[in-house]
Amino acid sequence: MAKIINSQEFDNTIESGVVVVDFFATWCGPCKMLAPVFEQAGEEMKNDATFLKVDIDQSMDLAQKFKIVSVPTLKVFKNGEEVDTLMGFMPKEVLKSKVEAHI
Repeated sequence: MAKIINSQEFDNTIESGVVVVDFFATWCGPCKMLAPVFEQAGEEMKNDATFLKVDIDQSMDLAQKFKIVSVPTLKVFKNGEEVDTLMGFMPKEVLKSKVEAHI
């Protein structure tokens, strides 16, 4: 299961390698649809990328910092730098291909 991180952990967890962060909310329907897809992709890609989650209601400062206006929003980081933004639900193969582009 993808780890839910908070503001204090964020910078250290994205500083090396490819990290995919799912900005979500517990009340969000599309977030619930994406969750199993995100988990499966994370498991299948665990040797190449790290998959993490941020609850926007618990970490509002991160949501503001990254200008999250709708959820789910996925941000892809490579060695601490934001390299891609993906919004809304997507099939697992689409998610994996978007992440693979940065590996």
